[in-house]
This record gives sequence, C-alpha cells and structure tokens, in this order.
Amino acid sequence: MNTVTTQADTELDLTRKEILRVFDAQHATALRLRQSTKAERLQKIRKLKAALLAHRDAVIAAGQADFGKPAAEVELTEILPVIAEANDAIRKLGRWMKPKKVWPSRMMIGTSGYTQYEPKGRVLIVAPWNYPVNLSLGPLVSALAAGNTAIIKPSEMTPHASAVIGQIIREVFSEDEVAMFEGDAPVAQALLDLPFDHIFFTGSPVVGKIVMAAAAKHLTSVTLELGGKSPTIVDETADLKAAAQNILWAKYTNNGQTCIAPDHIYVHASVKDEFLEHCRAALEAAYGKTAQQADSPDLARIVNQRHTARIKNLLDDATSRGARVVTGGLVDESQRYIAPTLIDGIPDDAKIMSEEIFGPLLPIIAYEQLDSVIARINADPKPLALYIWSRKQEHIARVMQQTTSGGACINHCVVQFLHGNLPFGGVNNSGIGSGHGHHGFLAFSHERAVVRTRIMLASMFYPPYSGWTRKLVALFIKTV
Repeated sequence: MNTVTTQADTELDLTRKEILRVFDAQHATALRLRQSTKAERLQKIRKLKAALLAHRDAVIAAGQADFGKPAAEVELTEILPVIAEANDAIRKLGRWMKPKKVWPSRMMIGTSGYTQYEPKGRVLIVAPWNYPVNLSLGPLVSALAAGNTAIIKPSEMTPHASAVIGQIIREVFSEDEVAMFEGDAPVAQALLDLPFDHIFFTGSPVVGKIVMAAAAKHLTSVTLELGGKSPTIVDETADLKAAAQNILWAKYTNNGQTCIAPDHIYVHASVKDEFLEHCRAALEAAYGKTAQQADSPDLARIVNQRHTARIKNLLDDATSRGARVVTGGLVDESQRYIAPTLIDGIPDDAKIMSEEIFGPLLPIIAYEQLDSVIARINADPKPLALYIWSRKQEHIARVMQQTTSGGACINHCVVQFLHGNLPFGGVNNSGIGSGHGHHGFLAFSHERAVVRTRIMLASMFYPPYSGWTRKLVALFIKTV
C-alpha cells in the first residue's frame, strides 16, 4: 500500500523533532536550576513583567482582534492578574523558598526535620483560549518562582494573542529556559507524549481527562484547572440590585467565556420578578437596550463561529422545549455575536441544564426551598465555583456546609481568582490541585522531607531482637 505524505504531515514531523530538541535542551538547564537562587529567579520574573508591560498595547490589540474585546477588559482580565502574580512572587519568594522546620514527632526524638522546596524540573503549561495571556503567563510566573524550565502551549483559537505571547517569551528567555510551541491537537499530543516533570493544564474537563491519561503514562504530576456549571443562589434576603449588577458583570465579562462565570441562577420565587427587573436595568446600563447591544464597544464577541453555533444550539434547544427569553436572544453567527440573554422556565431535560454554557446565556431558575437547591447542586458534578447572595447567615452557612466547589464567594462573584493569598482550583470534575501565589509556587515545587539525626535512638531497635526490644516497642505503641 502506498502512503501519501502530506505537507501537514511533514510539518508536524518537523515540529515533533523541534519539540524534542528543545525538551532535551531544557534537561541540563533544569538540573542547573535546582541550585538557582532567589535573585536569579526574581530577575526572570521582573524581566517577564517588564516585557508584558512593554507589550501592553500589543496585548490590547490582540484581544480586540481575537475577541473584539474592549481595552479596559483586556487590561483587567489579561494584564492585571499577571502583574499581580509577578508582584506577589517578587515580594514573597524569599519566604516561599526558605526551608520549613518542623518539630520532631514522639518517635523522632533525637532528630531534626524540615521541608525543602525543590523545582520539579521541566514543566508543560497548556493554556486555553478564553484568557490566553493571563492563563499562559500567570502559571509561568509560578513555574519560574519555583525554579523550573517551561514549555508553553497556547490555544490555536487565539492566534493574535499567541503571537504576542511568543514575542514576549523569545525576548525574555533562551529556549532552554522557556519556549513556546503553537499548533492544534497533534502538537498538543506531541508535547503530552514527553515525560515532563509537571503539567499545568487549564481547560475543559473533557480535555483534562486526556491530559491526565497522558501524564499517567509517565507518572507526571498534574495541576488541572477545569470548568463546570458554577451555580449562583439569590435568596429572598439578598440585596437584589447589587446582586444583579455584580452577577451580570461576572457573567458577561468576555461575553460569558469565563470558567468561573455564573452558569445559572437559583433565585427565590418571591423575589424573582424584582430581581429580573434589576437585571434588565443593569444590562441596559452596561450595554444599552437589546437592539443596540451589538454596537456596544464594551461587549466582547464569541471566539469563533463554531462556538457561536454551539451556544445558539443551546438557546434554540431550550426555547424549543418551552423556555422563555426574558431579554436578549439576538444572534448573528457571521459576526460571532450573541446578545446577553436571560432565560426563564427551562425544563430539566434541556441541554443547557447539563452542558457547560461558556457563553452569554444565563438560565434563571425559581425555587421555594433552599434544601431543594442544595440537593440539585449536589446531584451535579462538583463545580469550579459557587456563589450565594444572602443577608441571612443561616442560609449562607447551610450552603457552605452542605455543598462543595473549587471556590466560593458570598455576596460577590469571580473575585476569588484575584485573591492571591487563596488557592485557586477545582475539585474532582472541576479540577485537581491549585495555583496562584504561594499555592502556585507549591504546585511547581517538590516538597522534599529531610530528617537529620543527632542522637541515634534507632539503634535500640537493631537486631538481634530481644525481650527488651519488644518492651520498648510496646512502650512506643502506648506513648506515640
């Protein structure tokens, strides 16, 4: 049988060879970086920060080209989080790197112990398309702080952002320290085939399972920041105006293409109509009336036509099953535009109730009893985020104690991502491990347990064993 080699096959083969060459080149650097100092690591972080700020206009232009994203939104969601991450590391890296002494346990009298933080080595950062700069360079700061080399794989769906990221990487780093490879699934697979020391992946649960399976072949550790249908609860005691403004800001930033955006809202039936009126007012104040919103300079677009069609399908499926569009509903697939849309009366079998929306559709679900909401949340896979709006501490406590999620906010949305002193990550289906700040440093570090002996008490247990040995063991069993 004749095999036809296409140009794409040839290019992929060359890319694989180049990936392997760079991966091999990073091996010696990773070994050297085990002895890297705080000053050496901070120099790299400061250079990365300076390069990002120097390319600020290019990042803004890329956000506009890839998403039609407003400049202020690019600065808020792409540039600011990376700068905050870098500044946090610059201020605190000395503390993070310092070995942590521990008291000896009763069995370890005569020894001293400490935890030594070591670089994991060669790491792979696979970034998504929704916040390409933030979710590429933010984890990179943590990887550099921990003393690793890195290869970054950005999404092929945002080529303009990838071009800027690549330019920054090439200006700041030699390829044996940090490199970047662009491409679609075969390039990602070529990277996943390699025995990295850690993989940091941000994306969907579906792809996260592929990454985890690939990592398992090499017993590579992973940090998976995934997604999920993050629920929001608005009870009868909530500040409805503040809730509407904040929830819709969180939802429609990046036009709903945010992993921690509110996916659906449970609102108490007694305040639902009033809440919806506040939502209409908040949308009009932010983007104008529905017919004018397509011209709003403050509303981003969907990343591509395929995702636009996917989101439209969710809307069409819901309305065909009897759901009612409260506001919005306008779609222009050619312009990758879907209006901010609130949907009421959605039946449980609608696809929008089981699939992650990742777009500007927001289901509103009325409820009577908080217990029923908690039961529905617990019946679904564990979400990346959960939000509750309430003035009643009893309600807040019940939700926080009887549900689980990667993170949560009380009377706010999405700001947990910006809190550098908190771990950011999911749980089970919504993720494994955490990032940001000290937690990001730990994600890219091996915590090496070290015991130093001062008095050799263990010699009491050397063979040959005697009755006295057993008496000592019996004593330890009673006292440890």
